[in-house]
Amino acid sequence: MSLLRLLHFVLAACVLAASLPANGARLPYSGSVQVRSQDEAERADALRSALAKVVIERSGDAAALAREDVANEVAKADRYVLQYSYQRAAPGAPLQLVAQFDAAAVDALLLRLGLLAETPATGAVAGQTRVWIGGLHDADDWLRVSGYLARHPMLRDSRPLAAHDEGVLMQLDLAGTLAQFLDALAQERTLVPDAGAAHADAAATLLLVP
Repeated sequence: MSLLRLLHFVLAACVLAASLPANGARLPYSGSVQVRSQDEAERADALRSALAKVVIERSGDAAALAREDVANEVAKADRYVLQYSYQRAAPGAPLQLVAQFDAAAVDALLLRLGLLAETPATGAVAGQTRVWIGGLHDADDWLRVSGYLARHPMLRDSRPLAAHDEGVLMQLDLAGTLAQFLDALAQERTLVPDAGAAHADAAATLLLVP
């Protein structure tokens, strides 16, 4: 893909993002849990487990769930859920409950519990970082990457800074540490860390999985 074409896709995405309302337009946080059925009791347990995942990802503290006050709030997952659905990655694959949680409400909860140092509107808990994302061959690849980043529960914000060849330099606002984010990516297998390639302006290099 040419530099000019990729820049066109990146700038188009920036224009789209700029057209969204500045307030009240935050994407929900997502958590998924494997379930055996759509039984109501199992759904309630799955929603709690999904929220627990979001709490760990947003706070960067896996030990937080051992606290009684945190566990009590996670038990009230139905207060924070916006919607949920059941999905299978492929025919015959395990059934997954995918829950969407109110981002503002979850961040307010974590702030109250002392699991966020600042609100997302005033600053980042773990700071800003830059990553290089390679393997972008066409517009569909860019849309796939931008959509994935927009939905990721460990990201507060992401924006493109530059593009050339088949890659783009992205500015990320992380909820956790870069190491935690890279670990999550390695498990999800959409963007994978590429230790064999380094870019001077990026803290990490990622590769889009075909």
